[in-house]
Amino acid sequence: MKNYKQALIKSFRKKLESWPYEREYVHHQDLHQFLQSISETAAVIGLDKAGDLIQLLIEQQQENKEKEWTREGLRDFLSPLLSIFYYEESSTIENVIEYNGGLSERKLILLIDDDPAFIMFLKDVLGKIGWVVMAVADPDRAIHSYYDLRPDCVILHTHSEKENGLAVLVRLKEGLRQEFIPTIMISHDLSKEIRMKSYQHGADDFIQLPFEIDEFIVRINRQLKRKQAIDEVMLLDELTRVYNRNYLQPSFERLISQFNRRNVPFCLALIDLDCFRQVNEAHGHAAGDYVLITFAEMIQSSLRQGDIVIRYGSDEFLLLLPGARAKDTKRILDRIRLTFSEKKFEDVNHHQSFSCSFSAGVHEIQRDELDLRRNIEIVDQALYEAKQEGKNRVKVVPIDNIRYHQKPIHVGIVDDDPIIRTMLTDLISKSNLIEGVLLDIQTFKDGMEFIESHWYLESTDPYLIILDGMMPRMDGIEVLQKLRELSFQERYTIIMLTSRKSDQDISRAIRLGADDYITKPFKPLELEARLGHLIKRMK
Repeated sequence: MKNYKQALIKSFRKKLESWPYEREYVHHQDLHQFLQSISETAAVIGLDKAGDLIQLLIEQQQENKEKEWTREGLRDFLSPLLSIFYYEESSTIENVIEYNGGLSERKLILLIDDDPAFIMFLKDVLGKIGWVVMAVADPDRAIHSYYDLRPDCVILHTHSEKENGLAVLVRLKEGLRQEFIPTIMISHDLSKEIRMKSYQHGADDFIQLPFEIDEFIVRINRQLKRKQAIDEVMLLDELTRVYNRNYLQPSFERLISQFNRRNVPFCLALIDLDCFRQVNEAHGHAAGDYVLITFAEMIQSSLRQGDIVIRYGSDEFLLLLPGARAKDTKRILDRIRLTFSEKKFEDVNHHQSFSCSFSAGVHEIQRDELDLRRNIEIVDQALYEAKQEGKNRVKVVPIDNIRYHQKPIHVGIVDDDPIIRTMLTDLISKSNLIEGVLLDIQTFKDGMEFIESHWYLESTDPYLIILDGMMPRMDGIEVLQKLRELSFQERYTIIMLTSRKSDQDISRAIRLGADDYITKPFKPLELEARLGHLIKRMK
């Protein structure tokens, strides 16, 4: 049955490639006959989900009997079906990796090495157990990745062609002094001198090459658990399980760095629970603790994955919201405020219920004032005014002549397979990864069309380029090389799509500066996880 499924998908793929490219419009009757034929086949060979969707598309199409479909209109109309077919095709091919856990639960491993064969080996092995591995060959690019991505663990080779691994280690440890990110040094050299220097410069483990992979995984996992334990002790508030004040300074500095280097805006919000002292006095400290825990859980679940919640005082919480503008922050906090104020808390000792509210000040960081202490004073004044005006409200620090706009990111999808182009467009445009981003997605059927379009030269904003390795006229490696030869090549974040048998192309892509690669076939969730880390770095 699998062969029949593959045959149908192949037929669908062939039709899509030749139609509508061979003509400007597709008539209603032609589309109807096409959908009817594959619907019957899908029902026979067990593609039930696709068959049900096709019937729904046929019903929708009947409402537009006189319509002639343009290329763009047809692509949008068939988008759900394209995604189902791509998923079905991936599912029927052996060796597609299954991942456990959600997108936010996967540990990020940053691998710094210039040996492509070793990089490919580790990405494959560590990827199978659910870790996301980002490999970087160039030391300078590695420093930026380390600072922007905040990996859960770093694996660093002591020797590389461009810069000694120990020197890179020193630069890494200087980057985030107040955060613990475990670093594992690997080396063929087991001399006492190299081991001592590694530990003196801050390495958390030293492993000799070659190693047994099962032991290697155990030692990585040990460091990951160690980081989690240290974070919980040093950086988490014991009661509410949000970050404590120790996390504030390094987080603020990281956002300031992104603001300076890539003009990424961010907001600071200070929240204070209204009349919280009376809650403790009237209902007891246990009830007060429950209110704090409930509020922390509510605000964490209402914010984005990258937003930072810090317990700043007894009943004060400070928020850092990367990529957010003041008006959007106020809108979000007002929604949370209304929900929280409507919640009823039970006082079991006095057999009565009570409610709470909060007030907040919001400030969008400005380029002429980047000092943390001063910005807290500014947002604290807005909080004070909210309290003075009657509590249970959000006050924004007024900024004269400020213009609100979303962060633009240009996404280029270069692949000769129309199904993959459509599936990727659909995945990215609907993902929560692009919240707060003004998205510009362009697709190209081969490398030559991409280069000749000059689209990638039209803006100074960041570009995410997804390149297929094998394409007619100009393949992905050639496009990658041309982009990395540009004087402003840091503008482009590039991920390569490769086949499982193209080890040589993967090796060249790594050496030419690809930010990541993923092998076909892949599951959409796998690609979304990798894109998530790259887009987070670009915001």
